[in-house]
Amino acid sequence: MQSLTNRADKMAEIYQKNENIAGVLLAGSVSRGWDDSHSDIELHILWKKPPRDRDRLQPIEKVNGEIIDFHPYEEEEWAETYIVDGVKFEISSFLVSTIQEVLQQVVQQANTNYDFQCLAASLKDGKILFEEERTLSSLKEEVTAYPAALAENMIIENLELGSRWNNRKALLARKDWLMYYDLMTAVQKRMLGILFGLNGMYVHHPAFKWLKQSTDEMKIVPDQLYERFTSVLTGSPEESFSTLEGVVWEVYALVERHYPHLPVTERRKQAAFTRPVHP
Repeated sequence: MQSLTNRADKMAEIYQKNENIAGVLLAGSVSRGWDDSHSDIELHILWKKPPRDRDRLQPIEKVNGEIIDFHPYEEEEWAETYIVDGVKFEISSFLVSTIQEVLQQVVQQANTNYDFQCLAASLKDGKILFEEERTLSSLKEEVTAYPAALAENMIIENLELGSRWNNRKALLARKDWLMYYDLMTAVQKRMLGILFGLNGMYVHHPAFKWLKQSTDEMKIVPDQLYERFTSVLTGSPEESFSTLEGVVWEVYALVERHYPHLPVTERRKQAAFTRPVHP
């Protein structure tokens, strides 16, 4: 059986026959070596000018693909999904100029928008399957160095945990589980936003998919973060309460260490965290 990477290569050979295509990039879990038996193939197609429906349909017809969905141009992207011999392909098409504008937002203006960062992450970690005149290579070079201003913005925007965090003890005591666990996951995402910034990593999925793989790559991170985050959702409510407080305390301490000019100490005091049991 062909690997998903080989399948992607074969599909790229078909796409590159269209002279309007400037590049084909393998993205997602396959490009990072994270794929498993549930993975599909994500391809980013870069176009010189807007593709016609016919341009998008011809490659699918060439391989007798079964179309699952076929979306019109929305939010500066064309998207379709199809199956070929049991393997799902997810295609995202963009104009080259759109990608350039997105990278301008992320790299030059330090815009923390997660959708923009996902594109930056795909370019940084993706595998070039085809390109004309170093189109993708030059874009990759733009995202090689993580912007210092983006790191600070990611940290600052995620430091505030919201008023519900101050009422977490009441939610636990009342057994108001829906609100309680909604708060738990919201705070976990805030901590991840900070840690992606601290570690100079573009957010590759807005919901932080592939969490274990991501945290394994982090150098600045609380000990056993993945296991502790897992226990917040799978352990007893009382344990999840103290575990998450401990993680927040430690993440704030990491910010203090690496960004001492940011107002973390006062926030930590105001939140009255339980000191973590973890070292």
